[in-house]
Amino acid sequence: MLGFASVVAAGTLLLLLPISRAGDGGATVLEALFTAVSAVCVTGLIVVDTPTYWSGFGQVVILALIQVGGFGIMTLASLLGLLISHRLGLRARLTTAAETKSLGLGDVRTVIVGVAKVSLLIEGATAIILAARLAIGYDEPVPRALWLGVFHSVSAFNNAGFALYSDNLIRFVTDPWVSLPIAAAVILGGIGFPVLFELQRNLRRPSRWTIHTKITLLGTAVLLVGGSAFVLTAEWSNPSTLGPLGVPGKLLAGFFQGVMPRTAGFNSLDIAQLNTGTWLGTDVLMFIGGGSAGTAGGIKITTFTVLLFVIYSEVRGDDDTTVFGRRISTGAQRQALSVALLGVAAVVLPAIVFAMTTPFTLDEILYEVISAFATVGLSTGITGDLPTAHQLVLVALMFVGRTGTVTLATALALRHRDRLYRFPEERPIIG
Repeated sequence: MLGFASVVAAGTLLLLLPISRAGDGGATVLEALFTAVSAVCVTGLIVVDTPTYWSGFGQVVILALIQVGGFGIMTLASLLGLLISHRLGLRARLTTAAETKSLGLGDVRTVIVGVAKVSLLIEGATAIILAARLAIGYDEPVPRALWLGVFHSVSAFNNAGFALYSDNLIRFVTDPWVSLPIAAAVILGGIGFPVLFELQRNLRRPSRWTIHTKITLLGTAVLLVGGSAFVLTAEWSNPSTLGPLGVPGKLLAGFFQGVMPRTAGFNSLDIAQLNTGTWLGTDVLMFIGGGSAGTAGGIKITTFTVLLFVIYSEVRGDDDTTVFGRRISTGAQRQALSVALLGVAAVVLPAIVFAMTTPFTLDEILYEVISAFATVGLSTGITGDLPTAHQLVLVALMFVGRTGTVTLATALALRHRDRLYRFPEERPIIG
């Protein structure tokens, strides 16, 4: 957390320079701080229009902060995963290594190099496709097309959602050559490096996938299909969103907008014009987020999926919670419950304060708060209109939401200790 705070401080200072702003003078401290935190925490919420307010230098600073933030999260989360496994006892370590096929103690370099290679490969491929499309289909000059391709590919893979168009990506709502590469980069970045690394080794041998990979892929598939179907159903006839589009355009826009709540923040539809029911459903998708040790935020797919299987096992009356033929430890269940409930508290408390002290509706407030905590970046358009104190609360939410869940999960796992006694058991009345 101190490392990310240092990067935020450096980014804020750079954005305060007059050269970072397109107009006269420099940005205010709040504008620079909010933008730096949003970029480092790969959120995408903004209080000023990125393409018009920031100069070319300022946009380069934002791009660098996004890349550092995304790379840092993927690397540190993966390394913390190694730390957890190697803080266990020898027998537990051998069992864990056999089950997860985790990297060894000397493989720190492998993690860092692997994250860098995967990031550059996916970002490079996405940038080439976007640049070619913008140059050929939209007559952008080649240097400008390359810059736009690089910026949006980095923003997409790191699930940041920053765009160099004032309407984000609404102008490309029916263009599959823009929407699909960005959606693919968002999905791959949100899956998480451990899953990408394992798929690289055992893509054709699903039987050898770890329980983490299976849970992440299952949850991702369900949320992508379910999220897209939900958006299509809720907005199909909305004259301000999907209504005017043809069937192919509706399907593309619905899929794109179903992908983005996994914490990317791009939008090809006007979020402010969505139905209130769509806002609420998107709140749920944003809160769940993406995969662990990836660039996505939220409480993570694994946390949500484990809790679903805990409920399923309890309903069935099973003593153990099993997933894909493996028993989920009690410790992992307690950690999932702790992360989820603390996430609820982090969202509800600021939402109550905002509802009591601002003129905005609860729908708008809840959407904004969850978007900040889950580091999504989608907004109904009220971010810049919030009072200074409330914008600072969003800054804190973005930072805690980005670094806090990883730190909390690691701390809970590392606090494992054996107690030499147990208290007598008594069952309270539940429900």
